[in-house]
Amino acid sequence: MKEHMHKWIIGFQDTDRSMGWLTGGKGANLGELSRIPGIRVPKGFSVTTEAYQKVTGQNNQLQTLLEALTQCKATDRESIRTISARIRSLIEGIPIPADIAAEITAYIEELGAEGAYAVRSSATAEDLPNASFAGQQDSFLNITGADAILQHISLCWASLFTERAVLYRMQNGFDQHLVHIAVVVQQMVHPQAAGVMFTAAPVSSNRKVLSIDAAPGLGEELVLGIVTAENYEVLADGTVNIQSKARLSVEGNRGWYAANPFSNSSNFLLTKEQITQLAQTGRQIEAHFGAPQDIEWCLADGEFYIVQSRPITTLFPIPEANDTGNHVYISVGHQQMMTDAMKPLGLSVWQLSTGAHMRAAGGRLFVDVTPILQTAAGRRKLIDTLGQSDPLLKTALTEIVHHRSFLQLEPEDEASLNAPTPLDYLSLSASDPAIVPVLINRTQASIAALREEINTKSGTGVFDYIVEHITQMKQEMHDPQNMGAIMSGMNASAWINEKMLEWLGDKNVADTITLSAPNNITSEMGLALMDVADVIRPFPAVVELLQQSGDDDFLDILPQIEGGKEASEAIVAFLDKFGMRCAGEIDITRTRWSEKPAILIPMLLNNIRNFTPGASARKFEQGRQDALQKEKEILERLRQLPGGEEKAAETKRMIDLVRGFIGYREYPKYGIINRYYLYKLALLKEARALVQAGVLRELEDMNYLTFYALREAVRTHEVDYESIQREKELYKTYEKLTPPRVITSDGEIITGAYNLDHLPDGAIPGLAVSAGTVEGRARVILNIEEADLESGDILVTTFTDPSWTPSFVSISGLVTEVGGLMTHGAVIAREYGLPAVVGVNGATKLIKNGQRIRVNGTDGYIEIL
Repeated sequence: MKEHMHKWIIGFQDTDRSMGWLTGGKGANLGELSRIPGIRVPKGFSVTTEAYQKVTGQNNQLQTLLEALTQCKATDRESIRTISARIRSLIEGIPIPADIAAEITAYIEELGAEGAYAVRSSATAEDLPNASFAGQQDSFLNITGADAILQHISLCWASLFTERAVLYRMQNGFDQHLVHIAVVVQQMVHPQAAGVMFTAAPVSSNRKVLSIDAAPGLGEELVLGIVTAENYEVLADGTVNIQSKARLSVEGNRGWYAANPFSNSSNFLLTKEQITQLAQTGRQIEAHFGAPQDIEWCLADGEFYIVQSRPITTLFPIPEANDTGNHVYISVGHQQMMTDAMKPLGLSVWQLSTGAHMRAAGGRLFVDVTPILQTAAGRRKLIDTLGQSDPLLKTALTEIVHHRSFLQLEPEDEASLNAPTPLDYLSLSASDPAIVPVLINRTQASIAALREEINTKSGTGVFDYIVEHITQMKQEMHDPQNMGAIMSGMNASAWINEKMLEWLGDKNVADTITLSAPNNITSEMGLALMDVADVIRPFPAVVELLQQSGDDDFLDILPQIEGGKEASEAIVAFLDKFGMRCAGEIDITRTRWSEKPAILIPMLLNNIRNFTPGASARKFEQGRQDALQKEKEILERLRQLPGGEEKAAETKRMIDLVRGFIGYREYPKYGIINRYYLYKLALLKEARALVQAGVLRELEDMNYLTFYALREAVRTHEVDYESIQREKELYKTYEKLTPPRVITSDGEIITGAYNLDHLPDGAIPGLAVSAGTVEGRARVILNIEEADLESGDILVTTFTDPSWTPSFVSISGLVTEVGGLMTHGAVIAREYGLPAVVGVNGATKLIKNGQRIRVNGTDGYIEIL
């Protein structure tokens, strides 16, 4: 190629991955690929973003339309469709200036004017580490002649504003003004086969399994969905597994022909040697870019060509270990009912607060259970315990232990099965419920001392005091009396369910026995907000203000209207006791109710609309009576059995343990969150001083520093803003990821599975956590602030934590994607007598808002009616 000074185009050989702002993501990656030794990339060039900006930047009509587009929300589909179409038509009609056209034509002549070219869009927001934008803009193949190429360049520019591309940018938070587009013009090769290669398995995410899809010819049929790819897996040791033979649809997709994928036939698109060679190329590209890649390839005349490589944006990061051995990690968020990404300050404070050895990945925390799984006693206790609460965890861990040669396992003999393990605390128990008020008073005294003492600290002394106080809190949490009180109610519940099923044939009896149990601080919170609604309901002016106000200053306005003083006092009293709670409350950076009281308005309005005065007391008393009636019924039935008096006596003892202890299970977390709020207020005070001193640009920046990094900023009055910006970008990426329950150090996600044998056809499986069956309208709600519920609705959401409890009083059933037998949503559902199914994979997508559904909380499934 002759040396030229080009203003509007740039050849691949002069491009690298840092030039995405000029050549778009696709052009930058192709340039970078061209620089890797031994990697063949068809020759070509990029028409730069500067060319696009020259063509479009001075067009006033286009700028007006673009401004109108930025005013649209993602839900304004008709407006987006109309404006986008007008923008595309306008861009397609703008002639390409003569100087740009001349450069393009000259470069094509040097490459070979007679050949065919691919003309491909390459936006600046494309093939990024956190958003691929794959397929959002248009590409064209087999374009011949300079005039046709110029025409298709205009079409590529216009495709920046396809409806799908505009929506994708809106949903991913990209400014429509700031996204520009380059166009890649690349020589076509005429392959015998083409396809895609993932250097990590796209379904399991295993980084040690490389997956190759192959189709005949250009691979267009693969994209169009009229050919099923030939698929090969290449393992880390070089083993090649042929997963499926290519299949073409015939007769309008009504018939298929296929070779047996496991036959001895060698009639495959690629030979084993070619598969191995392509896999080696994939690993070379992955090593160059430093991350798993999604690679487009083609095979022409015995040679492999790479026509694209982009990061795989959907992989969940692997928790980091201190060694190169195999590890198994389980999600903390699935146990704590908080699977959202956490900011660095939140992650680090939670890590300080726990005794478990945790690893961070993707803005979430994971526990390395490898040492426990490797011992015979440990893995039996871990799998059995987690299996009671979450069958998906049990089947996932069982898969790893029994069907993979992944871990070095201690043999199971009598001595090893009875050896002590870190999980022995699970067998602790208490026999006298009188310990519960003692433990509650101890927690309250600790919080009162914290409130008084932390206000006397300043500077780094605040941080040192918090660390000291967290150490004290952990000692209280792991005190045998505290753990015994927590475990007694849980173990007694499990005993009742097991024995009543065995002796009486009744399922989930403990669900009724736990109704309106005393000392459950979280269920008390839901009832307390009903009482606040009782204070407000008689005053129409207060109700009207709440209906119209979404602002946090509503508490300042309330005293000025009739009934406002009474309403304000009731709300403030509620906040004094429960204002430290919020959605995702284990993350100290989350906004608490006391910080944003308007969060409570939708729940208050639901209670005002759905209940009559005194409903909370009636609800609690009804639950208490139902529990007493169930106790009386089963004891009478037990006495009729052989050995009935002994069975009834033992069951009565267990019922008393359940009633005495099960409510306390919610209190330790209430204590932790109380402390967290006081920690947060103290940290905010220090961060405000940093803002005033110009060390932090804004208060929110403190959340993107770890606890100790914030302490260092307070000590030195210096921060690394590049690090803060990097953490902000990572957090945006992590928000979009779905954390796995179980992930290995290979990156493999083990999902687990439910037993489907007993389910009706078409039923959606989950874990039965609160008995009963209910039908009603599904309300799919992802944000508690949007919880507009009517009496009888069935709440469908990703997860619930204590902040959702006030909404439970309005609903008739619960479905969540995350949860186990003893997680918050399950405990409160049983407390309120709501049929509930949790751990339902994809519930918020499988169930549509407004559909009528049936929830079977006894057998664990949902039916769409």
